[in-house]
Amino acid sequence: MSRSLLALLPPYATTGIGSLPHTQGELGLQLALQLEVPFLPELPSGAPGELMIASALEGLPGLSFDEQGMCTVDRAAWEAGSADLSRRLDAALGSGELASFEPSPSARRAWRPFLWEVQARKLALAKAQLAGPFTVRWGTRLSSGGVVVNDAAVDRQVFRLLLARSLAMVRALHAVGATPLFYLDEPGLYALDVREGRHLLNLQETRLLVVALQREGALVGLHCCGNTAWEALLGLGLDLLSFDVRLSLDAVLEAPGPLETFLERGGGLSLGIVPTDLGEDASVAELVAATEASLESVLGAARTRALLEHSVLTPACGLALRTVPDTERIVEQLREARAALAARA
Repeated sequence: MSRSLLALLPPYATTGIGSLPHTQGELGLQLALQLEVPFLPELPSGAPGELMIASALEGLPGLSFDEQGMCTVDRAAWEAGSADLSRRLDAALGSGELASFEPSPSARRAWRPFLWEVQARKLALAKAQLAGPFTVRWGTRLSSGGVVVNDAAVDRQVFRLLLARSLAMVRALHAVGATPLFYLDEPGLYALDVREGRHLLNLQETRLLVVALQREGALVGLHCCGNTAWEALLGLGLDLLSFDVRLSLDAVLEAPGPLETFLERGGGLSLGIVPTDLGEDASVAELVAATEASLESVLGAARTRALLEHSVLTPACGLALRTVPDTERIVEQLREARAALAARA
C-alpha cells in the first residue's frame, strides 16, 4: 500500500535528516518547515536528552546518558521497572492507544509545535525520524557489561519500545492530516555482518517494524550515513533508502540485482547529495553531475531521469554539529541541487 504513496512526493523533494544546531527551538522549527517535505527537527544542543539514542529510549527503566548522548542501562533498575513498562507496552500495542509513547518535550522539544504547524499549514506530507533498532540496541551499554543486544530480556523490551514510539509518532502525524514520511536513523549499520546469525535475526525484526509502519500508512525510509551491506537493506521492503551520495552511491550501485528488484517493487532513493563535512566547499553543479553520471552508468539515462525526479534530496547527514550559518548554507545548497536537477531533466 505505502509504495503508491511515493507519488505524493513533489518532484525533487527536499527534506532534512533530523538534527539541527539551533538552541532556539522556534528558529530550528522554522528552518525545518521551509523544505518541500517539512521535517521534525532534533535540537540536542544543550539538551542531551534529544540526542539520538537517548531520545529513542525515553521511558526505559534504568536509562542514563551523558552529555555526548552515550546511553547506559542499569540492569538492576531496569529489572525493578521492566514489568510496569511491559504492561504499558502490552496495553498500548494491543489497543492501539499509543499516545503515551509519543516523545515528551525533554526528548523532542519540537514535537508538539511541529504537529501544530503540520495541522495549521494543512501539510500533505511531514517527515519524522527515530533512531533505529540496530543503532539503539548495539549502541546502548549495560551496567553489567556488554550492550543491550547481548541481553535477551532488555533487548526484547527495547525493540518493543521503539515499535511503540514509532507507531505513536506515525499515528500522531496522521491525526493532524499529514501522510507521514518516517525514517529509521541507523548509523550503527556500518557494523552489519550478514554472516552473523544474530544480525540476520535483527534484519528480520527491522523488516517487521517497516511493515508495521507501512500498515499505518507511512512511507518508511532508512538512513545510514556509513557504508554497510546495502544489498541486505535493499531487501527490507523500504520505501526509501537514504545515504550519503558522495560516500555510498557507488557502493549501492555495486549491488545491481538487489537495487533493480528494489526499484521494480516501487522503492526510491533518498539522496544525501550535499556534504556536511566541516570545511567542505562543494560545487553543487559538480555534485549533481557526478550523481547523475553514476546512476546513468548502471540504470541508463531515461531511468535515471525518472528516478531522480521521484527521489528525495537531503543533506548527507544530520546537522547538529554544524553552526547555524553552516546549516543555512547547506540548506541553500540543497535548494540549488534541486534546481539543478530540475533544469537537467
